[in-house]
Amino acid sequence: MKKFTLILFVALVGFVFKTQAQNLVANPGLEDWTTDTAPVGWSIVENVSKEATIKHGGSFSAKHTSADATKKMRQDVSGIIAGSEYTFSYFYYDNDPMARTRIWSYWLSGTTTIGNDTAILRPSVYSEDAAQWVEFNATLTAPANADGFRFEVRVYKQDATFGGSVFYDDFSITGDVTVKPEPTNYPTAFAGGAEGMGIRLNWNDAVGGQLPDAYLIYGAIPTTGKNTEIIYPVDGTPVANNMDISLGYVAFNVTYGTETAYLGNFDADQDFSFWIFPYTNSGATIDYKTNGTVPNVNVTTNNVTTLLYEPFNADLGVMTAHSITGDQVWEHYNFSGEDFARCSGYATQSNENEDWLVSPQINLTNMQTAFLSFRTAYNYVGNPLQLYYSTDYNGSGVPTDFTWTDISAEAIWSGGAWAWAQSGDINVFNYGNPTFYIAFKYSSTVTESSTWELDDILIYGVEAVGVSEVSANNISVYPNPATAEIHFNLQENSNVRITDITGRIISENNLQSGDNNLNISHLTEGIYLMVMKTTKGNSSVTRFTKK
Repeated sequence: MKKFTLILFVALVGFVFKTQAQNLVANPGLEDWTTDTAPVGWSIVENVSKEATIKHGGSFSAKHTSADATKKMRQDVSGIIAGSEYTFSYFYYDNDPMARTRIWSYWLSGTTTIGNDTAILRPSVYSEDAAQWVEFNATLTAPANADGFRFEVRVYKQDATFGGSVFYDDFSITGDVTVKPEPTNYPTAFAGGAEGMGIRLNWNDAVGGQLPDAYLIYGAIPTTGKNTEIIYPVDGTPVANNMDISLGYVAFNVTYGTETAYLGNFDADQDFSFWIFPYTNSGATIDYKTNGTVPNVNVTTNNVTTLLYEPFNADLGVMTAHSITGDQVWEHYNFSGEDFARCSGYATQSNENEDWLVSPQINLTNMQTAFLSFRTAYNYVGNPLQLYYSTDYNGSGVPTDFTWTDISAEAIWSGGAWAWAQSGDINVFNYGNPTFYIAFKYSSTVTESSTWELDDILIYGVEAVGVSEVSANNISVYPNPATAEIHFNLQENSNVRITDITGRIISENNLQSGDNNLNISHLTEGIYLMVMKTTKGNSSVTRFTKK
């Protein structure tokens, strides 16, 4: 928040400031990282990691590792003045025969790419092996209607080999820039509620003399009751999207005019506090409104049991890809800091493809209801993505050899233009007998090949209370989250089974009544269920998180 006297603030509201020759790139030296794979201020970081040894200056650089497909590192910078002159530079180090790099950047008008300068900003040549850092440097004039610049560098495989790395450091854009004052007002009617295993937030856009360019939503788990200390962003330091609550917070950026956001998936029956901050500009000139009363809402997630959850954080996870026709396949993808599954039939031209992405077996035993949800986005002309379920699939065979029922009409799908859409809760309770599989089918032709993206597949249910008297939460596990050991008290001698969220049994022990401990240091990070069954047949289920 910029601080002015009251008289000066009133006089300047609604005007645009012009600042000479400053570096417009946020975190230009790559010194600040949210995690070891997420440099602050950079919206797309595919195959990027923090590097402390090979660096041009400061403490860190960015290591960009090649893969079978192109990988990107990007930051969109606002405040460019059409007709003004700008100097662009960065340093790269390429001394690896399995990786090549080049700049691949554009002028922007809003979010639309404009202008030429192709030979400089998107050259046909790649880097070459060199035993020292090399500087890219160019001075260009911003075209008419330009108000931003997309600073992007890419890494490529070399001679069909990949896994090598290039390094970047000390990015710079210098020249004239328009800097807007901070937004006049906060949005109103900030509210939220549980949706599936996530949370839906809504608000009315801020109004006033200076409108926001976007909003930052911060969230945290309350430390006392429903309250926790508010988290304030800092001017000049953009906050990247983060949905990993183990870092102590979640963050999500939403453009002005959207008025809604879906955040998830989270642990069941978990309290959250959220705040929303409007801001103007971007990069090093980002200006958050933080004075006065920040809109706040408290939300508790639904109390349900997770039967399957796949966020595609690093790969296709528990989902299995089957290529029936064509060379293109389902793959893990990262864009703007988000991970998801992606399938496209386009490779130089449209190609005929049929590709299935199949879940592990879903078991509805002891469930009284169950729901499926997911998110999709797509672009380009082509066949729609389809959703199926099967009760006779064997879990490993070719999907087309078995019986599948098309339930695509039960879901809400993306409307295109890369816009993400939440499917809604699809009641799948009657699809199992009591087990079933779900699958997503992608198809394309030699004339049309859309690209589909899929994320956050979730199947959750509420357990039934039957003969075995199943209850959801009558055993307290602590600490939760835990890193090495969990503690709990059993009222009776019991069989204690730990499963992951897909139902896979991790461990099983017969324990005596009283206080008990279990070592969980060998478990990977994530959500687990602990099922306890007494010698009388009574059962209870609780969940814990391994950090």
